[in-house]
Amino acid sequence: MDKKWRETLFCRANDLGIILSERQIDQFEKYLQLLVEKNKVMNLTAITEPYDVIEKHFIDSLSIVKVVPMEEIHTVLDLGTGAGFPGIPLKIAFPHLKITLLDSLNKRIKFLNEVIEALELGQIEGIHGRAEDIAKKEEYREQYDLCVSRAVANLSTLGEYCVPFIHIGGLFVAYKGEKVDEEMQGVRKAFDVLGAELEKVEQFRLPYTDIDRKMVLVRKIRKTPKKYPRKAGLPSKEPLFARKISTKK
Repeated sequence: MDKKWRETLFCRANDLGIILSERQIDQFEKYLQLLVEKNKVMNLTAITEPYDVIEKHFIDSLSIVKVVPMEEIHTVLDLGTGAGFPGIPLKIAFPHLKITLLDSLNKRIKFLNEVIEALELGQIEGIHGRAEDIAKKEEYREQYDLCVSRAVANLSTLGEYCVPFIHIGGLFVAYKGEKVDEEMQGVRKAFDVLGAELEKVEQFRLPYTDIDRKMVLVRKIRKTPKKYPRKAGLPSKEPLFARKISTKK
């Protein structure tokens, strides 16, 4: 990658208050190369232009620093990680983090394990499985300070997937866009059922893009009932808030 690309990445991260070392920039550059190469044989992302990847993947992933003091976070689960966003950029930028990347597609996890090895990242693992199943396992349930997701799913559905993974006092943060407003009706009730509460929704525009981002912060305040998440498929087919609304008609 050319010097300008590296300087752009450094400056964009610096705008967020993140100072990247040469080694970290090397890791981001290698990640981009692996992503573009693998994308030729499997569908990982529609965004592959190097400067677009900086703005729309790397910096977007790191923009959580606007709402969460990452130096206070130690354990993170990235649910529906896909091509590794936001988990791998967070690991590169904040090496102290212990991160689990969870995805239901095994070939994505195999790619991410290749990335982890190539970038020589420690304390990060890729897990293949569905959130509904993994969240029932003691070694993962209520073990994380933070659960993040850029996955395209209804907020209530994401809450049912994510809240069981975080311990009391921990955070679930959903990376959302403008359309999240359409998902908010009844979602407070859904979070309450899961043992959490909506803390705030932070809105900002990603620098140098036309992308409006809304970060939804949800705080875990008590244990999640064991029956959540429900069996595979139900959280997406019957989101908690939608089910509650329908019973009132």
